[in-house]
Amino acid sequence: MWRNPGQPADSYYQVRPECTDVPKTRFKIKAGKTLSPRKWQAAFTPEGYLDISKTLSRIYRGGIHPSIRGEVWEFLLGCFDPKSTFDERDEIRQHRRLQYARWKEECRQIFPVVGSGRFITAPVITEDGQPIQEPLVILETNQDRSAETGNSDGNGTIQSRLNGSCSEMVRKLTSHGPLDQKVIQWLLTLHQIGLDVHRTDRTLVFYEKQENLSKLWDILAVYAWIDTDVGYCQGMSDLCSPMIMLLEDEADAFWCFERLMRRLRGNFRCTESSVGVETQLSNLAEITQVIDPKLHQHLDALGGGDYLFAFRMLMVLFRREFSFCDSLYLWEMMWALEYDPDLFSIYEEPELNGEKAEGSKGRTKSIRHYGKFERENMKNGAVNSESPLPISIFLVASVLKDKSSMLLHEARGLDDVVKILNDMTGNLDAKKACSSAMKLHKKYLKKAKKP
Repeated sequence: MWRNPGQPADSYYQVRPECTDVPKTRFKIKAGKTLSPRKWQAAFTPEGYLDISKTLSRIYRGGIHPSIRGEVWEFLLGCFDPKSTFDERDEIRQHRRLQYARWKEECRQIFPVVGSGRFITAPVITEDGQPIQEPLVILETNQDRSAETGNSDGNGTIQSRLNGSCSEMVRKLTSHGPLDQKVIQWLLTLHQIGLDVHRTDRTLVFYEKQENLSKLWDILAVYAWIDTDVGYCQGMSDLCSPMIMLLEDEADAFWCFERLMRRLRGNFRCTESSVGVETQLSNLAEITQVIDPKLHQHLDALGGGDYLFAFRMLMVLFRREFSFCDSLYLWEMMWALEYDPDLFSIYEEPELNGEKAEGSKGRTKSIRHYGKFERENMKNGAVNSESPLPISIFLVASVLKDKSSMLLHEARGLDDVVKILNDMTGNLDAKKACSSAMKLHKKYLKKAKKP
C-alpha cells in the first residue's frame, strides 16, 4: 500500500454515497514525500525526544499520513514539547484528561444533557435567565436524531429518561434564585452549538453516528464554558470537527482544539463595535495594497475595501474552499511552515511570553527547528514586531492574486467578487496555495521594509 506513489486518502474520510456534489480530493499519499508512520517513529529517540526538524520539511513536501495525523497535530499545535520524553507526555496527557473530565462534570451538573450522548437544537432559557418550559422545547432534546441515526434506544426508555431529566433541569434552573450571568450566557449558546453540529461535515459517514455528533457538541459546550471571553461562535464547529475524527479520546481532541483556538480566538472575540477577524481583514487589505495595488483599488471602488468577502476563509481556515481531506492537508502545511518550538512553553507558561518576545528564541533553539515561514519572519525581524502576520492572511492574498485578472475584468460589484471566489471551491491546490503564500510573504516583507 505505502509503495503506491499516489494512493488516494479518501478512504480515511468516507463520504456518504448520496453526497455526489462534494469537492474532489487532490491530496494523495506519496512515498518519499508524505510523512509516513515509519519516518515519524524514526524521528524519536528511545526516550521519546522528537527531532521536529526532520518532520517539518516532509510535512510541507507531502503532508501527513492519515493514520498518524492526530498525534503529529498534537505537536504542531503545541500540545506537547518535542524535547519531552514519552513518560513526561503521558503524565501531561493524563493530567489534561482529568482536567477535561472535571470541566465536563461542572457542565453536566448545570445541564445534564452534557455527556448524555444527546444534544439540543432548541433554546432552554431566555436572555433574562428565565427557563423555557414549553413541551416542544423539552422534547427537542434530540428525540428525532435517534430515528435519524437508526438508534431508537430500544423502547425509548432512555430517551424518556433524558427528556424527564431535562424537564427537571429546566424546572430547577431558577429554583434557588436568579442565575449567575456566566451560566445564563453559557446556556444561551447550547442550542446554537447544536444547530451548527447538526450541519457540520454531514457529508461524512463519520457523522452518521449519533455518538460522534454528541462528542462534537460536548467538546464545544465545555470550551464555551471555560472560555467566557469568546464562548461559542459559528465556525468553531468546523475547526473542532477534524479533531474528534483524528483523536479517539474525547479529552485529547478537546485539548487539540483548545490549542488551535489559542491561535484563532482573536478572530472570534467580539465587542459591541467590532469583530476580531476585522484586524486580519485590515491586514489583508494592507498586503493586497502592497503586492497588487490595482486589485486593491478595484475592490475598494466596488465597496469591498473592508475585505469582508474574505471573512469565511479566515474564520474557518478554508474549510469550505477545499474538500475535507485537502483542508486538513492545507492546515498541517500551514502549521509546519509557522512552527515555533517554543509554542508549548508559551502556552503552558504564559508569564514567559515577555522573555520570548525579547528575542530569547534564537538562543534556545536551533534555527532548523522553526518552520520555513517563521524563519523568514525571524530573518526579517518580524518576530519582534507586535503581532507577526499569520500565513493564513497570505494564503487569502495569494488566492486574490491568482484571481486578480478575473476580478479586475469581470467583477462589477461585490456580488461578482463573492461569486468568483465561491467558484473556486474544489478547484484550489493546497500545495500551490501554500507555495504562493510563501512567495507573497517574502515579497511583502521586502516591500514593507522599503521607506
